[in-house]
Amino acid sequence: MLVSLGTLPELARQLSGLGGCTRPVRLDGHRTEYEIDTTTGEIGRTLHHLDSTTLPAGQLLVRCNNRRATRCAACAETYRRDTYHLITAGLRGGKGTPERVATHPRVFATFTAPSFGPVHNRPSSRRPCRCGIRHDDQDPNLGTPLDPDAYDYEAAVLWNAHAGALWRRFSIYLRREVAKRAGLTQRAFRDHARVSFAKVAEYQKRGAVHFHAVIRLDGPEGGETAPPAWATAELLTDAIRAAATAARVEGPEVDGRPHAFVFGRQLDVRPIRSADFEGGQELTERAVASYVAKYATKGAETATGTLDRPLRFLAELAQARIPEHARRMIRTAWTLGARRELTDLRLRAWAHMLGFRGHFSTESRRYSTTLGALRDARAEWRRAQAAPAVPQEGETTLVLAHWVFAGTGLSSAEAWLTASLEPAPGTEGEPTWTADATS
Repeated sequence: MLVSLGTLPELARQLSGLGGCTRPVRLDGHRTEYEIDTTTGEIGRTLHHLDSTTLPAGQLLVRCNNRRATRCAACAETYRRDTYHLITAGLRGGKGTPERVATHPRVFATFTAPSFGPVHNRPSSRRPCRCGIRHDDQDPNLGTPLDPDAYDYEAAVLWNAHAGALWRRFSIYLRREVAKRAGLTQRAFRDHARVSFAKVAEYQKRGAVHFHAVIRLDGPEGGETAPPAWATAELLTDAIRAAATAARVEGPEVDGRPHAFVFGRQLDVRPIRSADFEGGQELTERAVASYVAKYATKGAETATGTLDRPLRFLAELAQARIPEHARRMIRTAWTLGARRELTDLRLRAWAHMLGFRGHFSTESRRYSTTLGALRDARAEWRRAQAAPAVPQEGETTLVLAHWVFAGTGLSSAEAWLTASLEPAPGTEGEPTWTADATS
């Protein structure tokens, strides 16, 4: 039908602009650009007009930009690439970050959650698990409690809910610890150095959040200034360990039981060197950026098999095909979310995330560029490719637009056509329609 109407090439071009997104937002409406004379204020000719009803799909299609690979692989891949460039810029320079940051002390640190009860695991010593079995790395029992009835689900969910606050407390303590080792007061430290970081959250198989972070010591103005002579990777490592040990967040009291949250005992801090891979034996800039970016698109559903969408009713769990451990975590979050004293944690809204409601990737202000800046640059490039009419001197444009949400996703025909689009060289995976691919 599409071919007979001659709309296939036009629809393919519209879909190719989605870059492979399979869950686009559909909008009804219009957008008009008018020429404006800034001297007289007179509205002139129409420069460009777009009406959704004239588009091949009948609506404007906008990428969903979901970071989860389980929801939209194409948009998640764009997010992963952006995260990779963000991390790399803070290690090597680029994207507005000076190259001198490659000479600054920097480490890669992993912060884990404490224990909430014994779980099935694979000990590094090649010993069997406590259950007596040597688990395969794909064993679905990994991360699940040895005794579910004795596992502290309440503390596990509340840990996830307070993990972001614990990281903020750690970052404050880290500056104090670095200043102490440099023989400076906290006020004086600001005039000598700055701590910059980028971190990503990852779920362990047991459903507890932990953090991977690139932490760097800069001069007082960030990456643009050299760190002082006393700033070394060894000093930074020592300060991180002290701050992680001292960081503590007081939690709520539930049925007479007080909760407090600290990091787990397993803390890994390693310096990052400047060269590329050499047999994969050392921690390199590229290895760190790839590792962090990999986890930027993974949610709780990837590690634990939980849901990748919010719950409206607890009864939905009965139809969900998820592991029993994830089911108990969700049910615990939902039950705690009914308590008035825990309203601020919004545990029911984030039950599918096992209580965690923080951002998955964050960075300090002076680490490097931002995900928003990368998205804006990409959008500006796409607008430039459209080659819109350029107003003459003394003129500008007036834009009037009205858009209404009309749904999400693709029709069966659009989904078929999207799947048949092939990546063109140089587009980094964004598909371009070819006649051979859809004939």
